[in-house]
Amino acid sequence: MGETPHRSADAGTGGTRVTQSHEWPAGASARVAEAPVSTRSPGGTGLGGGGALARSRKFGAERAFRGLTLAAGTAVLVIIAAIAIFLVAKAVPALRANTENFWSYEGWSPNDTQPKFGIGALAFGTVLSSALALLIAVPVALGIALYLSHYAPRRLGTALGFLVDLLAAVPSVVFGLWGRDVFSSPVRDFSIWLNQHFGWIPLFGGDGPFGASVMLGALVLAIMVLPIITSLSREVFLQTPTANEEAALALGATRWEMLRTAVLPYGRPGIIAAMMLGLGRALGETIALALTLGITFGISFNLIQNGGNTIAANIANAFGEANETGRGALIASGLVLFTITLIVNITARAIIYRRREFTESAA
Repeated sequence: MGETPHRSADAGTGGTRVTQSHEWPAGASARVAEAPVSTRSPGGTGLGGGGALARSRKFGAERAFRGLTLAAGTAVLVIIAAIAIFLVAKAVPALRANTENFWSYEGWSPNDTQPKFGIGALAFGTVLSSALALLIAVPVALGIALYLSHYAPRRLGTALGFLVDLLAAVPSVVFGLWGRDVFSSPVRDFSIWLNQHFGWIPLFGGDGPFGASVMLGALVLAIMVLPIITSLSREVFLQTPTANEEAALALGATRWEMLRTAVLPYGRPGIIAAMMLGLGRALGETIALALTLGITFGISFNLIQNGGNTIAANIANAFGEANETGRGALIASGLVLFTITLIVNITARAIIYRRREFTESAA
């Protein structure tokens, strides 16, 4: 009695020999016991290595999905290249027939016997009206987005956000008609007031008439791009980690200080992306500006006098009466607008990418 039974080589009998599993390193026997039979060695005494891994299907769902995504990305590049080739092919004959410098000439007479047209005034008006619209819309959009995301009650913020998003569904022709028939009178009165009190500033100088000006077009554009910038900025602000906000408040920051130190820095790439999307919308807007601008050809920084023109508005106004050379000239102007839009988007992507690299390296 009290003697320890002898162990044997068999699992069910006693004996003096320790089983082979006890000779392996600690934990090895458990791994072998839990491993599937197919992964053990042929003799059943090794730690795997004898079983072949399951082969992936040659034409599986993952490979098919990868091929579809690659085809979609390639199709986008092909479409962009095809658009560029089409614009260049159609614009070259008109550019050859042009008797003036395409980049510096401020007139537009491509239908004459001796065609004369230039893109300088149109490109200037496009950039000026879009930049002014962005300057007006961005502060308002950021204020609305911050209120909806961090100040308004949840139900009120959701309802107001829905109403702001509805502005994006309004057709541009409606904005143009509203700007021409309703909004032009207040803008004209405000322009006269600016001219009387600040006429010594070149932006608000001139002798009139006032109303159908760059200011009117820029204000209509600002209202049109407002829902895009607001919606994207609001979604970015809502993605701010709660821990960052609570940490700022725990350190004694006010709500505005919390927004300035935690929310705005975190959402800066998203704000830049929203601004660039709004700028792209403003650069390509056609009908609204065709109905609100004075449609003149000239480079002027005056914002309140009748005048102003853009590439897209000029295409809409002149395409119906253009001959073959005139259509080629309009396509050439469209090529310039296409290039400006590409540059804006590439610049925005570069800014966002560099900002992301900086944030990741700092983290």
